[in-house]
This record gives sequence, C-alpha cells and structure tokens, in this order.
Amino acid sequence: MERSSFAIDVPQSLLERAQRGELRAFEQIYRLFERPVYSMAFRLLNDADVAREILHDAMLKLFQRLSQFRGDAPFWGWLRQIALNEALMRLRKDKRLEFDAVYDEVESETAAPWVHADAIVLEQAMAKLPAVTRSVLWLFHVEGYSHPEIAEALSKTTSFSKSQVARGTARLRTLLADVTESAPCLIAATQPG
Repeated sequence: MERSSFAIDVPQSLLERAQRGELRAFEQIYRLFERPVYSMAFRLLNDADVAREILHDAMLKLFQRLSQFRGDAPFWGWLRQIALNEALMRLRKDKRLEFDAVYDEVESETAAPWVHADAIVLEQAMAKLPAVTRSVLWLFHVEGYSHPEIAEALSKTTSFSKSQVARGTARLRTLLADVTESAPCLIAATQPG
C-alpha cells in the first residue's frame, strides 16, 4: 500500500511554536498540508470550490484545536482525521450521502482497477461514481483506512464499507474498460486521415 500523502513529519519545535500561537509556525504547517487536505477533499467531493472550503474549514479547526494535540499519535494522522471529518460532514450536509442497499459482501482480491490507468481517465471514471462510493474507495485504497474505520467514520456497518468497495471497484473496472475499448476509435478519429 502506498504511504498516505498526509504522512509528513512535522518537527516538534514547529508544533510547539504553533501551539503557543505563533502565526508563522501555523502558516508553515498550513503550507505542508495544504495539498494533501485539498486533494483528499477533492477526491471525496469531486468539486474544486468545495475542496477549497474544506481546506479552509479543516485548517481553521486545526488552528482552534492545536492546543489539544497531545502527541499520542502522529500529527499528520490527527490532521487527516480533522480534514476527513470536515469532508464527511459536508457530504452529509449536502445530502449527497445517498446510501444504497447493502449488496453481497464479496470483495475483489485482484489489483485495484486503477493500478494501470491513466490519471485523467481515472479522474473521469471516478467522477461518474456516486459520492459515497468514491469516498469509500478513496479511504480504503488510497488513505489505507480499514473497513471498520470507514464504517465508524460514516456511521455505517463494516459490511456496508465492504460492499461499497466491492461494488465501486467493479463499477470502476467497467468504466475504465469502456474507455480502453473506445480509445482506439478516439485515437483514429483524432489522427489526420
């Protein structure tokens, strides 16, 4: 599994300065985590404006709660959870969290369908998935959350998370296969005859 984009080591001295209210230190933390927070929010919500709002809201919460960070776990994990909570609250608030009935708990053991996909094609295929399915796939495959962790974050069951991963992976495979099959036609159509 790939290492999370949030897995950034923050020097203890920088955290201490930020916890004392030093704005320059907080700005440095903001710059370190700006891209991972935005990327996660964009992938979960598929909306650049909303992703920027999530970035702003998550960093504001971080600033407000920084004194509560005890150092029991890595700072990046703590911040990732704040950002994830903001994104999930937005999903719920926008009523985009449309849960489908739980289907078979069959989980594909083969490689994720995007392992060999072109980034642009993958982004387009992911955008066609329901928001909750896209979110679960992202949390499971990219962020490395377990099914119980996803279930807890979404206030659902573990079987719900498993079914979303299985169904979402199958749907994504179909979407990527459709693009691959039509690619020769697209290439031929764009070449001078």
